[in-house]
Amino acid sequence: MFVDVNDLRERVRVIPGADLLLPALEGLPPAYLVGGAARDLLRGERALDLDVAVEGDGVLAAQEIARRLGGTTTRHERFGTATVTTERLRVDVASTRTETYDQPGALPRVRWAPLTEDLARRDFGVNAMAIGLKGDELGRLHDPLGGLADLREGVIRVLHEQSFVDDPTRLLRAARYAARLDLALELETERLALTAVEDGALLTISGPRVRHELLLLLAETDPGKAVERLKAMDIPRALHPELDPDPELVAGAELGAMETDADRVLAGLAAMVSADPLSLGTWLERLQLPAPERDRIARAAGAAPRVVTALRLRDQRPPSQLARLLAGEPPETLALALALGAPPASIQDWTSKLRHVRLEITGDDLLRAGVPESAAIGRALEGTLARKLDGEVSGREQELAAALEIAS
Repeated sequence: MFVDVNDLRERVRVIPGADLLLPALEGLPPAYLVGGAARDLLRGERALDLDVAVEGDGVLAAQEIARRLGGTTTRHERFGTATVTTERLRVDVASTRTETYDQPGALPRVRWAPLTEDLARRDFGVNAMAIGLKGDELGRLHDPLGGLADLREGVIRVLHEQSFVDDPTRLLRAARYAARLDLALELETERLALTAVEDGALLTISGPRVRHELLLLLAETDPGKAVERLKAMDIPRALHPELDPDPELVAGAELGAMETDADRVLAGLAAMVSADPLSLGTWLERLQLPAPERDRIARAAGAAPRVVTALRLRDQRPPSQLARLLAGEPPETLALALALGAPPASIQDWTSKLRHVRLEITGDDLLRAGVPESAAIGRALEGTLARKLDGEVSGREQELAAALEIAS
């Protein structure tokens, strides 16, 4: 399908950072804008992530670009890629390459190859286009596999029958792109996806690779829609028999994260496992999340329903009781509780005011006042904070008097 080269050339030139990148490519091997950057440019959107493929040594090209721009490079030798970073520009540079898989689900073996082979190894037609970045090639679209037609027809299409078997993470990516770009799976692609899921393809990839794709999916603008696409492909139950996420709950938890300073992705994942956090604990372990993040997710999934019940029973509880209920809970618990229907006013009181209340006195003040070092000091401080939250004491002198009374 025809694309006006002059129009595309101008779109390339106004990409943020293009005024630096294009001159820095002079004298280097042929270079192309590829992947999502090319796709988004063709859709009339800003290309935020700059991915450049070079027909040659991508690492050497990246090093030269960084030298010319006064930037730095981070090398990824296994895949022949490097990231160039300057004050105004961040660009991923790769050698055009082809990939082979020793077995289903394995990481690929790569070797240098021409652009046409590089495009053919990609996941979907809409991501298998390239736009020239140099000389007469600037703005020229390379689309040997019909990606532009897929965009115009509104479909996600794999490039060969073994695509989901070779790399089952593409199943999660298909759901993510379908939701983000508002595309449908092409009929044969949908059949291949459902067959791969049914045949257990997702069990051939490691937990960390699943985690990587799942966190990207939950970071999307509309994670509920992305989870809905996952369910349409029966992916959750293929990952674990008890995993049956509610798309609306996931969306609600991520909205709740905005009100509670929670990590929206962790809140979304907590929502995914909240229906059966005990059974799904082993699945969370398999994802190999960092321990603090895993613990926050598990705590939120288990505690949020109890928080909702407690708040509904006594919506107008005194501030000290509210603090006793919510203190120590990670913000993801509060985000999920909001999604489950907790009274918003109570959680807002805690997050905006009560959790910031502190005593002006410390245990040292009680020791100096003659209270012996013992557990009584901790009880006195805790009781005084409760009175301060409830408005019964104010200021250092009243706090000290109350604490001494409680400790006596």
